[in-house]
Order: sequence, then C-alpha cells, then structure tokens
Amino acid sequence: QVQLVESGGGLVQPGGSLRLSCTVSGGRVNSLDMRWFRQAPGKEREWVASITRTQLPFLIDSVKGRFTISRDNAKNTVILQMNRLRTEDTGVYFCASVDPAAWGQGTQVTVSS
Repeated sequence: QVQLVESGGGLVQPGGSLRLSCTVSGGRVNSLDMRWFRQAPGKEREWVASITRTQLPFLIDSVKGRFTISRDNAKNTVILQMNRLRTEDTGVYFCASVDPAAWGQGTQVTVSS
C-alpha cells in the first residue's frame, strides 16, 4: 500500500521560495506517476504539477517558470521547488500517486507579507 507524506510548507513573503517534499513508502517513486495539487481557501482542489514514471514534467500554466517538479530516487521523494511565490499560491498542497492511487495529508503554504 502506497503512503505519501508531504513536508516543507510554511509562511513566506511574496517573491520567496519553498521546497516541498513528498516521501513515498510502500512503493518506488520511479515506478509511479506522481502529482501535486493545491487547494486555496474556499476553492476547489486544482492540479499543479506532475512527473511521470519516465520523468516527464508537466506544470499548470500559472506556475511555469516559477515551479519545478523533480524526484530523488535515492530518497524515494518527489520535490516541488517553488520560487517567486505569489499570494495566490497560498493553499494546502497535496501530493498524490496514480495507480495505485494514494494521497498525502497535505502541507500548508502561506504567501503573505
């Protein structure tokens, strides 16, 4: 059974950076398609980024040029590096695996001055 644990969230000023990690247990990250989602207060959860098992990255347009998604096979971790953060990036960030499907508990990201 795949289990996911996110970490790295916090409070940051606009223009700052955060590095989110999603640690995978019960499976190998290099055999999974992995995704990051976020949910802002009062809004629906939205997809942010994906990395396929063949390491192809995909990003929502609003974060292209600011966020990158990668994985560390040795640490069995997926990383979302977030730079030049904006207030509209605020939300709870979740990682998820596809086939088998699993979700983490989420980590809060707050971008505020």
